[in-house]
Amino acid sequence: MEPGELASVLDAIGDGVYVVDPRRHITYWNSGAERLTGYTPAEAVGRWCGDGMLNHVDEVGESICGTRCPLQETMNDGERRECRVYLHHKDGYVVPVRVAATPVRDAAGTITGAVEVFVDDTEQRQARRQADQLATLALTDHLSGLGNRAYLDRVLEERLRAARGAGGTFGVLFVDVDHFKRVNDEHGHAVGDRLIRVLGTTLARNVRPGDQVARYGGEEFVVVANATGVADLVTLAERLRMLIRQSGVSVPEGRVGVTVSVGVAMAAAGDTAAMVLDRADRRLLAAKRAGRDRTVDGDGALPPA
Repeated sequence: MEPGELASVLDAIGDGVYVVDPRRHITYWNSGAERLTGYTPAEAVGRWCGDGMLNHVDEVGESICGTRCPLQETMNDGERRECRVYLHHKDGYVVPVRVAATPVRDAAGTITGAVEVFVDDTEQRQARRQADQLATLALTDHLSGLGNRAYLDRVLEERLRAARGAGGTFGVLFVDVDHFKRVNDEHGHAVGDRLIRVLGTTLARNVRPGDQVARYGGEEFVVVANATGVADLVTLAERLRMLIRQSGVSVPEGRVGVTVSVGVAMAAAGDTAAMVLDRADRRLLAAKRAGRDRTVDGDGALPPA
């Protein structure tokens, strides 16, 4: 197959594909990589893959682009690797992807580079399906693209009904952006709106299968999550809080990022939607009083990581 034909085949698949040389400079970038990251081949080819363009991070927000780079490791030992990482989209939000890194060899078997294939993770595909359903039902918040208050009310009533019938358990994360008024005052409401969209996208693409996200209003979001208990909810809350720290929007002066405070509450027997939301909201207020950028469950505030 000629190089041009191979490029056409790689562009036809939905997965992101890019190739690096032994120094980890990008030599090829397909249309799938552009779709998943927002960066065109002209912007990507020739760059060093560790220069912060994608800024791959792990589950706790630590960069893997240095000594833990899958491409570098696979060129070091010739072994194929797979892992789940989070990449930073050009628009500022964080995307979960499955990555496979494989060495590239010449005719003599010498490693001459590596190829990375990355695909949407399950949660991302689910978020897109949910967005389509929301649009059909006219329950979408038009700024963030998430479910609106009417959608949240419907979800909570359905969850409470199911819990009464089958005994399933769920909880609520009440998420509020810290010092959001300062963003609007310093950078304008257009930047604030962009940030709301980026944060909404980060939340929607990084919850677990079966979890649902809504914009409650202003700079507040609610996640309705399957959970075995408070500890399960706190784990999810802390991961989302970390990923929002990694999100942001670009402005002429640099980057605008924010933190969030989170209140956590499990639904209890006899609860109404208002009751479980009120418990989560009171814990959110406790997180604010404790210094912001933290999660509060029934036992008190967790310090920021």
